[in-house]
Amino acid sequence: MDELDLIRERAEAVGFATAEDLAPVRARLVAATRTGRPARSRRWFWAAGATTIGLAAAITAVVTLTPAARIGVGAGVANADPVKVLTEAAGAALTEPATAPRPDQFLYVKTEYPGHQTREVWFSVDGTRDGLVGDTKIPGCRDGKAPVYGANDPKLEGTLEDCVPSPAYRADLPTTADAMLDYLLAHYSGKKGDTNALGKDVINLVVERALPPGAYAALFEAAAKVPGLEALDHVTDGAGRPGVGITWPVPGGSSPDAKPLVFVFDAATHRYLGTNTSAVVVKTFVDQAGQRP
Repeated sequence: MDELDLIRERAEAVGFATAEDLAPVRARLVAATRTGRPARSRRWFWAAGATTIGLAAAITAVVTLTPAARIGVGAGVANADPVKVLTEAAGAALTEPATAPRPDQFLYVKTEYPGHQTREVWFSVDGTRDGLVGDTKIPGCRDGKAPVYGANDPKLEGTLEDCVPSPAYRADLPTTADAMLDYLLAHYSGKKGDTNALGKDVINLVVERALPPGAYAALFEAAAKVPGLEALDHVTDGAGRPGVGITWPVPGGSSPDAKPLVFVFDAATHRYLGTNTSAVVVKTFVDQAGQRP
């Protein structure tokens, strides 16, 4: 593949910027040519591999130019497309420890929000033990029955009702992108075509559930198949940590001021950090509900 083929392939993958997008870049380029810098000697160095990579990078910077103001999130534009970012996130997920927790343990997650507000949860690994969301008790489901907690009627407190276990550790989920996407669509929490709701379903699995590495990777690969996603550089999560972002389209009919949901990944390790309004600061397994690592 020569340079032109590489450029053509890249352009087809990410699309060209509009004349409006390119106007500021063109203006800076023209200004730079008028600075009157002394001419340098014409010494050229050629290296086929490096030249091709550099040329492809330059083309990428142009064809993926998307002003952040259009999306309503922070400053900066993306140098990578959503598929690349999510594929790298999938690769990072595969490096996570594969050791399964004990059924009697709890998944502990601490999430931070702007203003240093936090949320702590303790969810039963197998779904049969009572957990906690903050100070609120979450009933486990044992033998098809779960106790009622926090009922308005004191007589109902502690009585049993029918239930199905909701395990925090999901070893049953698919490990291929296509199968995972089918699973997500079959367990959709929003209206048909609402990709924003689909994004929230993905976040719920990433943040407040624990998956084997193969299922985590499949989850990000499935997300990469969702249309309408865009990538952004220089975004921050809810704790202010910098990273690269993936935006999910706002639902149809939303207010013009509605902001897209943004996944934030560490730019170096590609690990999931949180969203533009939340940050996962601790996620691990503990032996008891209420225990902190």
